[in-house]
Amino acid sequence: MRHPADSRQTVGRRFGTLALLWVPLSMGCVKPAPEQAVRAQLQVLQTAIDARDAAAVEALLAEDFIGNAGLDRRGAKRLAAGMFLRYRDVGVKLGPVAVELRGDADAVARFNLLATGGSGGLLPRRGQVYAVETGWCYIDGDWRLRSARWQAAGERE
Repeated sequence: MRHPADSRQTVGRRFGTLALLWVPLSMGCVKPAPEQAVRAQLQVLQTAIDARDAAAVEALLAEDFIGNAGLDRRGAKRLAAGMFLRYRDVGVKLGPVAVELRGDADAVARFNLLATGGSGGLLPRRGQVYAVETGWCYIDGDWRLRSARWQAAGERE
């Protein structure tokens, strides 16, 4: 026969375990801070490029997206699709990302990236390091890429 104190300890342990499980689950319901959300969207963009998915790249862009030389949203999708056709292996590696918040619904992310392309050999056929500045806006619950400027690292504007 169990002693009443043993029963209270078991209930206490179960309650403690439940409380420990509740904390991470309840935190999952909180939306991430803007800086982390922008970083997460950059990771989604990198994943879309690695998967060679031009439609997924386009889905991350704001309707009013603008890139180098007036590149618009549809042009960015075509550029991605063209690169995916030209190179069988396309890779993007991001360097450290600096995110600057500009209010509650705007952010700028700056980073260097290494873009590579090749035909499936051991080493990529082409590679270039770019300095990149991206503008992000919070629209309908999601962070969207509104602008992107890039230039070969070391070049002057």
